[in-house]
Amino acid sequence: MLGISTELAQQLPRLNEGDVSVFSHALVRAVQSVVTADAIAVLRCEQGIAFPLACSGLAPEAMGRRFVINDHPRLAAIASATQPQVFAAECDLPDPYDGLLLATTGVLPVHACMGFSLYQDEQLLGMITFDSLTPSAFKEVALPMLAMLQSLVAAHFATALNLATLSERARHGMAMLREISHQRFTMVGESEVMQRLKQDIDLVANSELSVLIQGETGTGKELVARRIHEHSSRCQGPFVQVNCASLSENLAESEFFGHRKGAFTGADRHREGKFLVAHGGTLFLDEIGELPLSMQSKLLRALQSGEIQPVGTDKPQYVDVRIVAATNRDLRQEVEEGRFRADLYHRLSVYPLQVPPLRSRAQDIEPLAGFFIEQLRKKLGVRQLVLSARFLKQLREHDWPGNVRELEHVLSRAALKAKHLAREEDIVEVDVMHSVQWRDNGTNALAVDQDKGVASVQLSSAQTLKAATEAFQKSLIKARLQANALNWAATARELSVDRTNLVRLAKRLGIETVKKLN
Repeated sequence: MLGISTELAQQLPRLNEGDVSVFSHALVRAVQSVVTADAIAVLRCEQGIAFPLACSGLAPEAMGRRFVINDHPRLAAIASATQPQVFAAECDLPDPYDGLLLATTGVLPVHACMGFSLYQDEQLLGMITFDSLTPSAFKEVALPMLAMLQSLVAAHFATALNLATLSERARHGMAMLREISHQRFTMVGESEVMQRLKQDIDLVANSELSVLIQGETGTGKELVARRIHEHSSRCQGPFVQVNCASLSENLAESEFFGHRKGAFTGADRHREGKFLVAHGGTLFLDEIGELPLSMQSKLLRALQSGEIQPVGTDKPQYVDVRIVAATNRDLRQEVEEGRFRADLYHRLSVYPLQVPPLRSRAQDIEPLAGFFIEQLRKKLGVRQLVLSARFLKQLREHDWPGNVRELEHVLSRAALKAKHLAREEDIVEVDVMHSVQWRDNGTNALAVDQDKGVASVQLSSAQTLKAATEAFQKSLIKARLQANALNWAATARELSVDRTNLVRLAKRLGIETVKKLN
């Protein structure tokens, strides 16, 4: 226990950036030295939601999941108890990780499961869960030792969260931190480009600088704008969005600045414009590149003076708004070609942000898919919704011209189709055949490729999906092991899995880890 305490204490100075992910990964490694399990997850709990901060032995998509605690009996039992909870191997409560363990597929068989909550005083901060495919794995775990581990981890976890929160408050100068990690406007992704974007957002958020967000269609520019607002000193004020592409030229001025009754035909009452509605908050000008030139000069004047003049009156009104704009156009080029005012461009782009396309952040695809799939699971009313290995492969290999929005739509269509075909099954697996986009490409996904060392798998119509999947897994692992001269580390790297998990999976599939393979 002393070693664990020392290791966790060494991670605390690294929390000066307000990020607990590094600490959480260290926490997983620390508890692995005490408890052997096929899967371990550290989850943060807020407002009835549990979301993974770090895990081992779970599919990457698990990192994008957001678990409503009361929807998952095992998580609810762990969260409501102050002592470690060890579930009987024959416990029939559904497991939140069904279909997500790397060492198996589908509904978890009879297995060992336990976990403990992490409290500070009476506040639930998080929990740690353990799963093992060996039913008796946790029978020998001493409960006093587990309780001691729980107490030790809870203290360090609370300290880590407190330090991260203080760091956030210091950076943003906020009296209260508004967490948005599990709300509707979540930014999912831990790739290097996303980390840099989040750092830039946090840097500029609490300033009063105008921000221009640029990026391709579907990259999530609105989410960036909302994060800027949520992390700013204006977070208690309104966030008002205007889609400039939808504004007609003759009504744009009224939309921005409002009008008085009788100002024009059809103006039968006073109406406040978006600038006044956003007073004290943030005005988000989406698709700013579509704004007509005739309106650009009026917008510029309002930004320069901080005053608006509603249509139908000569009396100006003072407004206090922070401007955040977004576009998928290259505004520099638009300026050069005379379609956008140079002075307005420079007024808006005091601090430019570039949102990366999905193809440049491939490692975020699976967590994003997990995030959307968990939302779809709740919308479709199924107990568990998972993605097949073939489908994940297609997700990783697609170039995503429509970016994150396209990913969400592909998953939505495929999940709906999968649910319809699955009927009353507890676990609905989304596969290539459920996607119109890839169904034809994926028909022969299990075909033989002798040049790459993948052995042939003969599929029978009488086989279940689980049996067929395990047959393919066994064939693939054996072929890759042979190609790598029985080198487990090289094989694991080639298959993009953890070496320990690969050895466990091979053992379960009956692959001998000696000189000669079955």
